[in-house]
Amino acid sequence: MINRRHLGALALGAGLAPQFAMAQAPRSAAPATMAPEAAAGTRMRRTVDADVAFPAAGRREWAAQVPQIRIGLLGGENEADRMGRFGAYQALLQETFQLPVRLFAASDYAGVLQAFSAGQIEFASMGPSVYAGTWIDTNGGVEPLMVAEERDGSISYIAVMVVRADSGITNLEQMRGKSLAWADANSTSGYLVPRFALRRANIGVESGQYFSRTGFAGGHEQGIVAVLQRQFDAAVTWTSGQGDVNEGHSRGNLRAMVDKGMLNMREMRIIWQSDPIINGPITMRTNLPRAFRDDIVNFHLALPKAHPAIYQQIERGGGTGYREVTHAQFQFLVDMRREEAAERRRRS
Repeated sequence: MINRRHLGALALGAGLAPQFAMAQAPRSAAPATMAPEAAAGTRMRRTVDADVAFPAAGRREWAAQVPQIRIGLLGGENEADRMGRFGAYQALLQETFQLPVRLFAASDYAGVLQAFSAGQIEFASMGPSVYAGTWIDTNGGVEPLMVAEERDGSISYIAVMVVRADSGITNLEQMRGKSLAWADANSTSGYLVPRFALRRANIGVESGQYFSRTGFAGGHEQGIVAVLQRQFDAAVTWTSGQGDVNEGHSRGNLRAMVDKGMLNMREMRIIWQSDPIINGPITMRTNLPRAFRDDIVNFHLALPKAHPAIYQQIERGGGTGYREVTHAQFQFLVDMRREEAAERRRRS
């Protein structure tokens, strides 16, 4: 179960609807973080470290056990754009390790989770909630390797609720009786964290409770499109929260849509944001050779400096690079998912 130090991080409306937040947010003895650091004394290597070097090209001994590299790509973006963003990355992996690299583009978040469970992919970059769900489903058969670092060196992002700028909605109170789109049931920022935050503020998250209706848009990009097309009044998605909001911040779904010409941020308004959430990890199966793991870690740690354009493509924006992480930093999300599952069983 989730303890109160984790729930304290879910207070609503930071800087956006303070009167509502003060009236309804749960009381907590001390604020916590949803972006915990590694245990004291543990060295987590970073892209900015001086000793990080890009791996030399050449076929490895581990290729006898891993004859091809299969990489999962999360849903939430149209497939053509997804495959296009990862094309140069795929080619660089093949050139570096001299073996086939295949991209598995799942239609939704659950597809990557299921591919891990079936042993059909070696690694994937995934949201923190998807990682937690995969860890549960595989009985600890996956591990997080690293997460993206933001421009200020932090390893977190935020969930936001957005509406059309011409909607007249300026805060969460005005969402009563309005419609809300979730991104995906396995999304952290597009489902899990907003639901926990809203419930802790005594706001019903099911259709017909506080909101007139709630539903799944099919992904983060699709949720924003649904708001733009007036199919929903609001949607929840993710962003770094850093940089110019008119550009969609420095990294995230909003920034990606701005860069693709799909979104003008002046058409949107952010009415709620979460506290920082630890960035989603690059995740790998634990039953693979250690040498393979080390090569993939070194490849990604060095990628932002050696091939910055490819790094920015796959990360949908840029920061300072990557930082190694441990499972313990995601345990609170395992607890959250288990509690969410218990809540679903109770409702049914």
